[in-house]
Amino acid sequence: MAVSLTEKAEFRLRAFLRGSASDNNDAKKGIRVSVKSGGCSGYEYGLEITSKPQADDVVIQQGNVLIYVDAKSAPLLDGVVIDFVEGVMDSGFKFTNPNASDTCGCGKSFKTDDGTPTGTPCR
Repeated sequence: MAVSLTEKAEFRLRAFLRGSASDNNDAKKGIRVSVKSGGCSGYEYGLEITSKPQADDVVIQQGNVLIYVDAKSAPLLDGVVIDFVEGVMDSGFKFTNPNASDTCGCGKSFKTDDGTPTGTPCR
């Protein structure tokens, strides 16, 4: 199971982790990367700060960032590279996923060749 961050993504995520509210579990503070049904292509990516790993999480450390991936999302995220892009019209995290057979125009959702749920059109 591999999820990797580009240097820019790691830098941005470290800044978010430093800026998030402090609690007693700072040693476990990291990001949760997930996949859920939704988006215009069928699956959508989730990215959130957490300090509460779940029992079945796959835990990856890249540099100073802990990455938590739930067991259900892990097969869909194996090999994904997360980057941070900055542009005039749009900035944010970009996912490059070798498991995706197609992605939507906004880059926030994807589908696979096996069992992707029905997408919801972008509004």
